[in-house]
Amino acid sequence: MLPKATMKKLSILEMNRLSQEDFRQSVKIPLVVVLDNVRSQHNVGAVFRTADAFRVDRVVLCGICCQPPHPEIHKTALGAELTVAWSYEADTLKAVNDLKAAGYVLYAVEQAHGSILLDQLQLDPSRKYAVVLGHEVKGVQQAVVDACDGCVEIPQFGTKHSLNVSVASGIVQWAFFEQLKSNIE
Repeated sequence: MLPKATMKKLSILEMNRLSQEDFRQSVKIPLVVVLDNVRSQHNVGAVFRTADAFRVDRVVLCGICCQPPHPEIHKTALGAELTVAWSYEADTLKAVNDLKAAGYVLYAVEQAHGSILLDQLQLDPSRKYAVVLGHEVKGVQQAVVDACDGCVEIPQFGTKHSLNVSVASGIVQWAFFEQLKSNIE
């Protein structure tokens, strides 16, 4: 057990956080997070906050997703909607096809036949990736799943078969960050 003195919480100044401008100028991991009709502004805000934490390249909001500036997004994003690059596309399938045309490898985060368990996914740090997360009830649209290069699934061992979309996004962003962080180190 560590001595109590070594477990003192850090102050804001001791955290050495990047300024908003330094963040905008920093190198990002080659990952785009696409939200397919995510209806909750709190979930959208949480995705932005996590994208900031892991220096994700950008977020693409699609369909019914609420867009910044919005007080409910800001409530959970805590300003990350001001640092993380984002765009809006009315049609998720168009956003996915545009990313594919730009050389991204696309994965839907979905439970599907032939999905790859997230802990078994092997990424190539020289490639660019995008992950698509879907509506809180309906998930990622089947047409969007069909357009992706594959599906990743978060292993789950309890009685439930799903996670909140912002929680799933956090887990997936962390897993991609772990394999792609050499791009920013």
